[in-house]
Amino acid sequence: MAGFKLDCVLFDLDGTLVDTAPDLIACLNKTLLAHGFSEAPAATVRPFISHGAMPMIKHCVSVDDSLAQRMLAFMLDSYEQNIAEHSRFFQGITDSLAAIEQLGLKWGVVTNKKSRFTVPLMDAMQLSERAACIISGDTTANSKPHPEPMLTACRQAGVAPENCVYIGDAIHDITAGKRANMKTLAALYGYLQSDDQPHTWGADALIEQPPQLMEWIHANLCH
Repeated sequence: MAGFKLDCVLFDLDGTLVDTAPDLIACLNKTLLAHGFSEAPAATVRPFISHGAMPMIKHCVSVDDSLAQRMLAFMLDSYEQNIAEHSRFFQGITDSLAAIEQLGLKWGVVTNKKSRFTVPLMDAMQLSERAACIISGDTTANSKPHPEPMLTACRQAGVAPENCVYIGDAIHDITAGKRANMKTLAALYGYLQSDDQPHTWGADALIEQPPQLMEWIHANLCH
């Protein structure tokens, strides 16, 4: 790409860098059972993870706002205490991170996940010391799809937005990256909903599996 000099690779966290679905769904089901409801099948809840805990709850049960808020607090407390029991890297991500570092590129995380969960998860996955920036949903006044978290990540990493690529699995990820003047990649292996149409999001490329990320990076490096 003419004039594009890749300096930094930025990742969404849940559904892109780490498969957090097993822990989130376990805490959701613990919440449902504690409040007198049946457990939800993992496959039906997984697509809602990128949109937060409340959409996961509301997909499973129809309750008033008061009960929904109590269930949300219960679920988030449970999740905080079990942040990385079953969460794992998506296959190929560890190799991709190592390859990015070998190329001398920076990498970081921009997530809408609150810092009370982001920081311990990054620590548990042994990523905190390696990341050039970690931006959570409450780091800035606005969260994705607003560009503010993306621009804050660039300042923290010491890079220009136009020299970054952002990879995420939801339309708000791609929108935020584009608004910040970054290249964007849609992670099709993440938590997509059945009616999502990632080919319409305006991403620079669609990534079906993590190893394709490195193919894109190598193809777009200035040699």
